[in-house]
Amino acid sequence: CMYICICQKITCGQIRAAASAGVSSIQDLKQQLGVASQCGKCARCARGVLNEALECKAQKDASQSS
Repeated sequence: CMYICICQKITCGQIRAAASAGVSSIQDLKQQLGVASQCGKCARCARGVLNEALECKAQKDASQSS
C-alpha cells in the first residue's frame, strides 16, 4: 500500500479500513484521519481510493445478502 496523504502520513490501507468502518465521504476522511486537511493535493486520489473501497464493500455486502 502507498501513502496517499504525505502531510498526515495516511496510506491507502488506512482509507480502506476507514471505509470498512463506515466512512463514506471525503469530509468524513478529513475529520477522522486528517486527509486533505493541510495542503489538499491528496484529495482527488483519496476520494478515488475511498470510492473504490466503498464499491468493493457494496459488492461484498450484496453477495453476502443473496
